[in-house]
Amino acid sequence: MENLFTIENHIASLKEGLQRHSDALIHRIKETLTFNYYEKIDLLDFTAFVQSFEMNIVMFSMDRDANEVFYEGSDHSIFAGSYTLLEDIEYYHIPEDKEDEFWTFYEEADYAISEAETKVIGEWFADCWNKANGKSVPLPAYFSFHDYDPCFDLYENKWITDGDKWDY
Repeated sequence: MENLFTIENHIASLKEGLQRHSDALIHRIKETLTFNYYEKIDLLDFTAFVQSFEMNIVMFSMDRDANEVFYEGSDHSIFAGSYTLLEDIEYYHIPEDKEDEFWTFYEEADYAISEAETKVIGEWFADCWNKANGKSVPLPAYFSFHDYDPCFDLYENKWITDGDKWDY
């Protein structure tokens, strides 16, 4: 019997699953372009929270000391804090009758799969960000995974270490 699960097939399915959410992500990124960002915000940090092929993506307004910036004034037009772009989206589905086979495959190739998934999700987000004209926001912007070091510099279009985004 041919092995249904290969890294190539997995990544192709992953890309297909992400693509189903592209229009919604582009729409939500476009909404962030209209925000009146608080002057104390130094950068935007788009963070993916991933768990079992479900994902949330939240934009955080940050200062250079890696603290989230909040606005406590009375002008309701000023934005600071966080904004959810996507919530509980499923981007990969495992048929119930193939779960054991899938997890065996996944455990055997865990590092290679994880590395490929990270790259694909980061590139997908960057592509949606570019299609939404994200660079029209005059703040540095990054895409990262929660509790994961590398992040994607959306202006330079490259992966950097998380620490580099806090440097002046």
